[in-house]
Amino acid sequence: MATLAAVTLVAGLSLTACGGDDGDSGSGGGDSSITMLPKNLGNPYFDTSTAGAEKAAEELDAEVEEVGPDTASPEAQVPFINTAAQQGVGGLIVSANDPEAICDALTEAMDAGVSVVTFDSDTNPECRDLFINQATAEGIAKVQVDLIAEQIGGSGEVAVLSAAANATNQNAWIEMMEAELETSYPDIELVDIVYGDDDDQKSFDQTAALLQAHPDLKGIISPTTVGIAAAARYLSDSEHKGKVALTGLGTPNQMREYVENGTVEAFALWNPEDLGYLAMYATKALVDGDIEGEEGDTFEAGDLGEYTVGADGEVLLGDPYVFNKDNIGDFDF
Repeated sequence: MATLAAVTLVAGLSLTACGGDDGDSGSGGGDSSITMLPKNLGNPYFDTSTAGAEKAAEELDAEVEEVGPDTASPEAQVPFINTAAQQGVGGLIVSANDPEAICDALTEAMDAGVSVVTFDSDTNPECRDLFINQATAEGIAKVQVDLIAEQIGGSGEVAVLSAAANATNQNAWIEMMEAELETSYPDIELVDIVYGDDDDQKSFDQTAALLQAHPDLKGIISPTTVGIAAAARYLSDSEHKGKVALTGLGTPNQMREYVENGTVEAFALWNPEDLGYLAMYATKALVDGDIEGEEGDTFEAGDLGEYTVGADGEVLLGDPYVFNKDNIGDFDF
């Protein structure tokens, strides 16, 4: 949601923190139970992805338990990873708060026989068996840039309201957004990047600070479901409503009132329920030994159909989807 992503979110990071040599890949753990570890609890985006995982688990006759910290930090995720390994669960599904900081813990879990699958936000490939990607990083970055460019007329100052400063997916998207702006929209200037840490109040306050610091700001891109909702709430009750464009990644249920009242014209996302659903099917296939996480492996994912594992253990959900006033009423998540 954090919060539409998929993404080859692996940004050429050092492999040394992860270990992950020729040891146990984690496939075929001794327990069929699966632990789901989002970036943080109480996040509507991850609530939806967990609901998808629970639906898949019911179809697969598997057990899934959601655990996680209250705040989105890598340090807060490590104890939950360690506990899952100590409990001997079959699989661990995790949205990483940092690409490397949780690698040691994940590698130890894999060595203990746990199948490790990342979703939404990746680690270094050596630290897990599979990554369930929302869409390509390029596709997610481009759709947000195209939306803001269309809404501000192709020129002017824009800013980014991100999640945590070390969030893998956020940073990958922002880097590609900068490249896309430079290549396709030279008259748009990215004047600031701020971080709300996927905290509603902090994101709200950062929106206010952006508008104060940049009085000529024409648009804000927030590639996080918490951030875009908080920014929309601020704009909807301010003098900037209808003057400063806002787009990014959000869920229809969060954003519906702001689209309907004219605060937001359009935004994008994938279906996080489908992301969690796919992650559960992929993890169960690993746990059961039906796949090994190698490129070319195929597996069935219930209602979503068949998927193929790509390079670096990546499984791609699909393309981003744009929501606006014409279609937002057709969705409920």
